Amino acid sequence: MFHLGWFLTTGFGVYGWNQPWSGNVAADVGRPELFVDTARALERAGFDYMMFEDSSVLPDIYQGTFESSVSAGQAVRMDPLPLMPLVAQATKKIGLIATVATTFYPPFLAARLYQTLDHLTQGRIGVNIVTASPHKAAQNYGLEKHIDHDKRYEMADEWMQAVTALWNTWEKGALQLDTETGVFADHTKIKPANFEGEFYRTRGPLNLPPGPQHRPVVCQAGGSPAGRDLGAAHADTIVSAVVGAEAMKAYRDDISQRMIDHGRKPDDVKVLYLVSPIIAETDAEAKEKQAQMRAAQAANISGNLAAMSYFTSMDFSKFDLDAPMPDLSGNNGHQSTMADFAKSGRTLREIAANHRTVESVELVGSPATIADQMEEVMDYAGGDGFLIAAPVTRKNVTEIADGLAPVLRRRGLIRSDYTHNTFRENLLEF
Repeated sequence: MFHLGWFLTTGFGVYGWNQPWSGNVAADVGRPELFVDTARALERAGFDYMMFEDSSVLPDIYQGTFESSVSAGQAVRMDPLPLMPLVAQATKKIGLIATVATTFYPPFLAARLYQTLDHLTQGRIGVNIVTASPHKAAQNYGLEKHIDHDKRYEMADEWMQAVTALWNTWEKGALQLDTETGVFADHTKIKPANFEGEFYRTRGPLNLPPGPQHRPVVCQAGGSPAGRDLGAAHADTIVSAVVGAEAMKAYRDDISQRMIDHGRKPDDVKVLYLVSPIIAETDAEAKEKQAQMRAAQAANISGNLAAMSYFTSMDFSKFDLDAPMPDLSGNNGHQSTMADFAKSGRTLREIAANHRTVESVELVGSPATIADQMEEVMDYAGGDGFLIAAPVTRKNVTEIADGLAPVLRRRGLIRSDYTHNTFRENLLEF
């Protein structure tokens, strides 16, 4: 049996602008209904969680304008954190993970915010820790340029130590809520964090009691060695986009060893592999659908160049399309993502035209065919599940929740119910 999550690739943003089956997209902008509808459907399907990506920059790197960022709304982001209680109020069990950039959020602010959300969601909140990459995002927070890639991960590790220390400032049993004696909390079980590191200092304690989980679920998605080590040290669920069953197995083995090195049990983290299923009534129809999607992606050279510009803070419109990929040795951004881009062709034009959305395994076919593929690869790779990354349109959600998930459930591959009340307990159940 494996876990399922849904990766909302543009967070609380815009999906399927001006595309077929995008539904009421204009009216959905900045409104909770699409995400509430999605959460209800995915909970019915037995998903463990929804993970909301986030970014706090509107890029103008590509061609020096904001055009590529707003022409289809792809870089528009509302802050996902205020959305979480609204989605939680409409559901009962599904976990909700919201992204925070460790570089920009002081540990005390983040620890207090997520502990509050743990209360508001009744124990179903999670935090996806990222370090962010664009220089212009860093400039929004007063930095001249972003911090070096590996140093950001050193800082993120210490950030997690500080946040964890703050979450632990109220011991178990500190909250009494004893109406007979009138004691709200036992002050002897509350202590300052007094955390002092190289990058962060925070006194504590938090001025609110622990939520139902005490420690919200921690998610991480780094692909570089520094990112993997951060996840192995602190995460409860890790997202991977390595390609192919062999790489998936190697990734799980690597994370397991890193966890042992950190004094943790490998079973204490759930590794989910990124996929984007293409589903239709028949395998032939699904393959035709895939061909149409690939043709559209290949034609969108400008969009792929804009994406590479975002990932590296380098304007790819200035490079010769018929020359090889420019030197990225100084790339301070998404290193594993750009390494994957570089494999797509010999010239920049080929790379932009040929690059496919990164996914661990290609899933194309009818629900029954895709269920076969998922079962086979998971048995071999030894991971813990799949994170589905598809645009959040009601059609896509219905195909997964009401088409694929019932087939997986009948085969005993995914949960048929939620045994526990909190996100952490359900995630770590198997």
